[in-house]
Amino acid sequence: MLWVLLGLCLLFTVLTWSEQHPSGPAAADALAADILRQCGKAPRVLVAVREQPDDAAFAARVATRLAAAGATVVEVVKGEPRDARGALERAAAGGGLECVAVNSASAEWLVFADLARDYPALATTKLLQPKSYFWPNFLKRENLLNIANQISVIAILAIGMTMVIITGGIDLSVGSLIALASVTAAVLVRDLAGGVEAGPTGMLLAGLGGIAVAAAAGAFSGLMIVCFGIPPFIATLAMMLVAGGTASLLARGESVYQLPDSFMWLGRGADFLGLPNAVVLMLLLYFVAHVVMTRMTLGRHLLALGGNREAARLSGVPVSAVVLLAYVLSGALAGLGGVVMASQLKSGSPNYGQMYELYTIAAVVVGGTSLAGGEGSMLGTLVGALIIAVIQNGMNLVGIESYTQRVVLGAVILAAVLLDRLRHRNWGG
Repeated sequence: MLWVLLGLCLLFTVLTWSEQHPSGPAAADALAADILRQCGKAPRVLVAVREQPDDAAFAARVATRLAAAGATVVEVVKGEPRDARGALERAAAGGGLECVAVNSASAEWLVFADLARDYPALATTKLLQPKSYFWPNFLKRENLLNIANQISVIAILAIGMTMVIITGGIDLSVGSLIALASVTAAVLVRDLAGGVEAGPTGMLLAGLGGIAVAAAAGAFSGLMIVCFGIPPFIATLAMMLVAGGTASLLARGESVYQLPDSFMWLGRGADFLGLPNAVVLMLLLYFVAHVVMTRMTLGRHLLALGGNREAARLSGVPVSAVVLLAYVLSGALAGLGGVVMASQLKSGSPNYGQMYELYTIAAVVVGGTSLAGGEGSMLGTLVGALIIAVIQNGMNLVGIESYTQRVVLGAVILAAVLLDRLRHRNWGG
């Protein structure tokens, strides 16, 4: 699966290779230096961009850099082509220009198409913009971080799902538990922690409350499976309906949004090396889960239970306790995923988590965990989650509509399950 992931990354790298037009602070600094190099040490410069926040910041930085170097910025235009036309007319009547500084968007304005013809006084004026370069959109830093951030909730859910599937079970309730946990946390913040004035302690306790409710739901599903022999599919399907309905009742069918801005710290903050906090949390959880599965007794019990339940029981494995713990952990991690999603979207909603159980199962299966149980790894699940994210992101970048994306994702899941079955049958032998 790791080779599949690398192959997909290479494919979308090739498919999204395109010309890039930089517009950030580094591009502004490079443009200012280029103007000073081509137009002299003290040129007269007009800066023209659209009236957009990013463009305005770009223009302000260019103007600041030029002024600090001794250039004369005669005017900074932030608006439409007609605004630039007026500035050009004023510059032509007031002593001319050595340069017009633009970004890639304003460089396409027709007002700059032929300065020598339209404004004879500006015949020698140079039109300069940041130099473009070729780079794949897929490999842009912001896109890679976006992939990791978008998959963080599903990847967190997939940890618990991996444990459940390794035991030979399934958990269809995780998507609804996301909604329940998000609504519970948001309602607790709104009603008990002070709403938009809530402090860190109140928000932490509210988040833990959301996780606890989801863990309790997972425990109930586990008890139904262990104590009454209800098939996991039926028990968790029922919990999916109960959790979704409970979330709607708590929220009264609406989103709960009375949350402070600081509530977004977990979902949108980036305090460690520029990585989103949700991604850092995801990586830490996978490290712990990998240690549990490879170095601790619980991991061995989970694998033994999925491989042969009766043999595991005869070997002294506490079968009921291990199965129950797997569902509790799956519920708790779904609750954590709900809190993260509520933090990302600054609200709790009964509509969150729809279809997430299917994406989570897909990530686990694509990552190599056998639906028959007894086989799987956390690192494989992480790779599987990244494969799902890369496929979706790559198809978005190349402009494939959502309907086709669902077909492709379904085909990927089917192929992963088919390969698993063939592998267990020795490829048909």
